[in-house]
Amino acid sequence: MINLDNLKILLSTPKDIVITSHRNPDGDAVGSSLALYHFLKTRNHSITVAFPSEFPPIFEWMKDSDLILIHDIHTEEVNAKIDQADLVFALDYNSLDRIDRMGDYIAKAEKPIAMIDHHLYPDDFADFVFSDTTASSTCEMIYDFIQMMDSDKDLNIDIAEYIYTGILTDTGSFKYATSPKLFRIVSALMEKGIDNDKLQGAIFNSLKIKNLKLLGHCLNNRMEFLPEFKTGLITLTKKDYENFDIQRGDTEGIVNYLLMVSDIHLAAFITEQPTIVKISLRSKGDIAVNEICSKYFKGGGHKNASGGAYYGSLSNTVRKFKEILPSVSKLQTA
Repeated sequence: MINLDNLKILLSTPKDIVITSHRNPDGDAVGSSLALYHFLKTRNHSITVAFPSEFPPIFEWMKDSDLILIHDIHTEEVNAKIDQADLVFALDYNSLDRIDRMGDYIAKAEKPIAMIDHHLYPDDFADFVFSDTTASSTCEMIYDFIQMMDSDKDLNIDIAEYIYTGILTDTGSFKYATSPKLFRIVSALMEKGIDNDKLQGAIFNSLKIKNLKLLGHCLNNRMEFLPEFKTGLITLTKKDYENFDIQRGDTEGIVNYLLMVSDIHLAAFITEQPTIVKISLRSKGDIAVNEICSKYFKGGGHKNASGGAYYGSLSNTVRKFKEILPSVSKLQTA
């Protein structure tokens, strides 16, 4: 943390604060934002949470999620909140281009920015930086931040549930980026009284029938294996998005099914979006997919769970992905 003492001083009196997170918010983005929102509310700050785009409906059970403003929808209101803000928090992203037009507005507003994030290679845009690439999630870092602020007493059950949600989703139910420290934090959250069964059900057992049909389509019609590289691949076209009415969050977790095959060590989920092709990678063992995403797909993330994008056709993206497989030496020995 850079300038923690100065940040403490800034937060020692009530301020107007805007909490932001990245486009297409996931459980870590929503969880960390609402956890910080409720923590700062205990200190009498005036808080606005704003995302560039909408978050998946599976997180609507979270208390006060209905207060989150969406810049794509509430553009003028969000911009006005930024104008009057004394501080902007940047959660779960490390570059202003991850929040699209909202990032451009924040840059022009020249407000103090506090970044809390766990991704590699942060841009130099924040005045206060808490960056930990060993952390499982930004939610884990929010827990640490509350401890750093000497405010464990303010960590109530609502905040504990939000933090647990981000940890649970970003680790793939404790399959990625775990550590002894993480499980100590989870233990502390459990002691606050969170209901693991309830949260697991709310997050993972709230699918619609169309989600199961989509999963069946992916596994039966869109799955390909490259055994010589111990790699599995699933693709979705724009037509698939239309046919299955795919919305935010509907494809979450599909890529993980590929890694259930014993001899598959690298999994790719490549989807054709309106103006871009997105790629999501997962891996087993020592295969660093964050390096693949950073080098070839303008992305990043965890060692075993990362994502990126490619400006081109779906077929060209798949071709590019297959072309780089021989250079991933770990696949030869996995």
